[in-house]
Amino acid sequence: MLFKSLAVSALAAAALAQDLTTLLANTTELSNLTTYLGLFPDLVGQLASLQNITLLAPNNDAFSRLLNSSAGAALVQNDTALIQALFTYHVLEGTYTNFTDTQFIPTLLQPPQFTNVTGGQVVQAVAGDNSTAFFSGLLNNASSTGSPLNYSGGVVHIIDDVLIIPQNVSETAIQANLSALAGALTSADLVETVDYLSDVTIFAPNNAAFEAIGSAFPNLTMDDLSSILQYHVIQGTVGYSTLLENGSVPTVQGNNVTITIVDGDVFVNSARVVVADVLVANGVVHVIDNVLNPENATATANPSEETGSPAFSGASSASSVPFTSGVATPTASAATESAPGATGATSSSTGAAMPINTGAIGAAALFGGAALVMNL
Repeated sequence: MLFKSLAVSALAAAALAQDLTTLLANTTELSNLTTYLGLFPDLVGQLASLQNITLLAPNNDAFSRLLNSSAGAALVQNDTALIQALFTYHVLEGTYTNFTDTQFIPTLLQPPQFTNVTGGQVVQAVAGDNSTAFFSGLLNNASSTGSPLNYSGGVVHIIDDVLIIPQNVSETAIQANLSALAGALTSADLVETVDYLSDVTIFAPNNAAFEAIGSAFPNLTMDDLSSILQYHVIQGTVGYSTLLENGSVPTVQGNNVTITIVDGDVFVNSARVVVADVLVANGVVHVIDNVLNPENATATANPSEETGSPAFSGASSASSVPFTSGVATPTASAATESAPGATGATSSSTGAAMPINTGAIGAAALFGGAALVMNL
């Protein structure tokens, strides 16, 4: 028993003594990643010098899918800033040998052209019985199984997909099939305003919510529409699902919204959260099933109903989804619901620079070009 204990201790010490470069080179499952990183010695040096980190390393299959996709062109073009952003988004602050429940963990992705989240963009980690799921932009899901690999600067978890850098709000709305919201932001001239804000929580009505009260929109002035949309935005707090609590919160519009949590279901005034925790460049989006009305801030939740209650009295549905004319269509289909374990799911300052509209550079799969269908 003594010799066995000594042998285990020796192996552990050897693992901790190796640096990141050695670990990657000696891990067959990461050979594609290692080969590609070899083209960027400065980046490798930066990653290897970091301490107390957790690296989420895409396995060979994940990296092959990336390089063989249209997004691979962005890597081949050797855009150093973009490549560094991608890899730093795979680096978690802190050493996580395991994960518990649902966590939103800051990464080293901090440059303002990619994120306006104080402390760095996050990855959502959801612990399962035998694996951990990591959710990134557009709820893209990468999973890790098995034990982490230890090295002198921290640990490595091998994942089965490449993480997607969260995009700005307007591009996320398009790719998530929240086309009515995307069009409404354009009609109200709020696209840049919303994209420039930092540390936001946005309650985004799905297309069905806009369609259900379609008769209310034709007579609205731009100021009316702007007021309604700003009533869906909270600035200064990134309210991930794990942080949402019962109570009232002021919006950018000025009036408060009321958060109500009943048996794990989250309501905003009378609207129900149907998809939680869609990460965006400047915070988080929760999709709701009704449009909020700043003139009806006292609308209350009805947990006994499967859907929330409309906040626009007397409004009727439209024959088509409002505000969608001319809005770009999503490029593909991807996730359709929140991460398992997210609350309510089947959670002040302005940034100096607007996070990049990464969907515009042609790197679809890498930076969130897949669509997230949310007509729920």
